[in-house]
Amino acid sequence: MKPRLILACLVPEDVNLRAREMFDAVIAPGPDDMTVAEVLAAAGAHQADAIAFTNTLPLNAAAIAALPPGVKIGATISVGYDHVDVAAAKARGLPVTNTPGVLTECTADHGFMMLLNAARRASEYDRIMRKGWRYRIGQGDLLGVRVTGKTLGILGMGRIGQAMAQRGRGFDMKIVYHARNRLPPELERGATYFPTFEAMLPHCDFLSLHAPANAATDKIVNAKTLALLPDGAVLVNVSRGGLVDEDALFEALTSGKLFGAGLDVFRAEPDYDMRFAALENVYLSPHVGSASRETRNAMGYRALDNIAAVLAGKGPIDPLWT
Repeated sequence: MKPRLILACLVPEDVNLRAREMFDAVIAPGPDDMTVAEVLAAAGAHQADAIAFTNTLPLNAAAIAALPPGVKIGATISVGYDHVDVAAAKARGLPVTNTPGVLTECTADHGFMMLLNAARRASEYDRIMRKGWRYRIGQGDLLGVRVTGKTLGILGMGRIGQAMAQRGRGFDMKIVYHARNRLPPELERGATYFPTFEAMLPHCDFLSLHAPANAATDKIVNAKTLALLPDGAVLVNVSRGGLVDEDALFEALTSGKLFGAGLDVFRAEPDYDMRFAALENVYLSPHVGSASRETRNAMGYRALDNIAAVLAGKGPIDPLWT
């Protein structure tokens, strides 16, 4: 008999196929991911051994306590895990895993795309063309800001932050960063470390966020820290919306303090703050940093591999607690 799985989120069909091959799987029927109530009901009815989910499922202490006792592992198909109460999972003895590494390059690609698009006003150019153009644009009109040779500041220098830095080096950018710990020289690769976020900010023509969402980083980008950036800087966020005070960001974008922003994540998703949709100097995307066919398949496969390992008694590959 195959182990029993609840696949609670919508995934590529290749991942669904593999889930059905490896497990006796209940697949989220759509059109949306399963809710906590739906997962709990399905886990009980199916006598599930495991659940796979993503950041749309808040696996908080109450949800963990309500899981049927037969559930032996929860696997989030994401690298971020701010939607998981890791302490509650540990207290219950429930292994929970994520999918680090497999989405690094794709997310960094998306982050640098957003940086370029925000700097070079891609949204505006595209709208002009779709409306038919048909008028002269003077040499002083619709000017963006140059990327090559500028300074890229990175908050959070894990895998994705390092990959973002590598893309910046391709544009001859100077890399500065702040993280909880300084990298060894072979990973730092000439980047300049700042022991505090505030000390780094005055040096940043571009600021890219790659830190996890937690109590220490909540609204770390706020009115005070935005004021420390050079006038005309560009902000990019492909990490978590919780890092940003959106009222302060809106003020910085409308006052001219920031030239622009590229935003893939928001404090409320999918019901994000629609004020940003009205701003010409913001490039927007709907939390799709890892959305390539190859990467989303790899993420799903990694979650399934974590589940298979735990159910085989081998322990998780990517544990969130030990």
